[in-house]
Amino acid sequence: MIDPDIKVISIPLADGGEGTCELLTEYSNGSYVKIAVLNPLLNQIESGYGISSDGKTAFIEMAKASGLQLLDYVDRNPLVTSTFGTGQLIQHAMESGARHIIMGIGGSATNDAGIGLADALGFSFLSSSGERLKPIGENLINIDAINQQLVHPLLSQTKFTVLCDVDNPLHGKNGAAYVFAPQKGASPDDVERLDTGLKNFEKIMGKTFNSKIDFAGAGAAGGVGAGSKAFLNAEIKMGFDFVSMYTNLEESIRTAELIITGEGKIDIQTLSGKVVKGVAELSRKHAKRCVAFTGKLELSQELSSTLNIEKIISLTDIHTTDIEAITNAFSILRNRTFIHLAPIISTH
Repeated sequence: MIDPDIKVISIPLADGGEGTCELLTEYSNGSYVKIAVLNPLLNQIESGYGISSDGKTAFIEMAKASGLQLLDYVDRNPLVTSTFGTGQLIQHAMESGARHIIMGIGGSATNDAGIGLADALGFSFLSSSGERLKPIGENLINIDAINQQLVHPLLSQTKFTVLCDVDNPLHGKNGAAYVFAPQKGASPDDVERLDTGLKNFEKIMGKTFNSKIDFAGAGAAGGVGAGSKAFLNAEIKMGFDFVSMYTNLEESIRTAELIITGEGKIDIQTLSGKVVKGVAELSRKHAKRCVAFTGKLELSQELSSTLNIEKIISLTDIHTTDIEAITNAFSILRNRTFIHLAPIISTH
């Protein structure tokens, strides 16, 4: 039984990963453009992007062209995947009149530092012998020079805002390869090769563009954070901060009594800029009670307490397996909501 006196305000959120494009398109009263591009393994698929109602701003979600969700588990391998398809989305958007491109880069299947998208936009990457390299992760280590003679002329006329959901550096133990490549299919040896490649990429970028590309967020999307800074002159922003501003989230939290948030898995990455952390921080700022739902909780009690969330309700626990949680998600969520959330609501 739902109390009719309770007013619920639902605000869709994203942090630069899946769902970001749809959300921003909806909030701008825009529409969706469908085009054919190449997926992470360079096979043709149907993808697309959002365009604002005035046609001036495009909303691109990297996961739609270069995402992990596009590949079967056995095909995941960041040594051979590429962001080329994302570059095709950018090219189409620019040639259709967009002069501001907002791109979410979460959920990638790649570790190519953006050389794939750059290749699609006219950059070419050369080995020490002058051979043009295929723009994939394993070739980062082989780049010796960059040819910019055929770079798309509209790049210099287009503003880019890149939204990321993590603050990892480009390389090293907390960088793109070591932290994210294993979940994209990389073996320990692959991780070492990719990390060495990212170091070489940084060196070549410094020599070519005379700019620093290792910063907080440079390691996002397999190094696309760094690559977009160099190739697109992009402004890098935390996805949650941008989306929350776009949706006026803080004002809604300020006027609410109880905040409810959630995500599929609350783990160590949640602490790096994901939706749950952002919502919890705004709740703390305005002294609001906050609870969260999750499919799986993988944070220790000590780390969970740093989120300032009053209660985290997980579908899986020592009594409930992943399969059971997926199969019976609705009933489990309903029952645990009644047990854990009802007492919190009743205190208001």
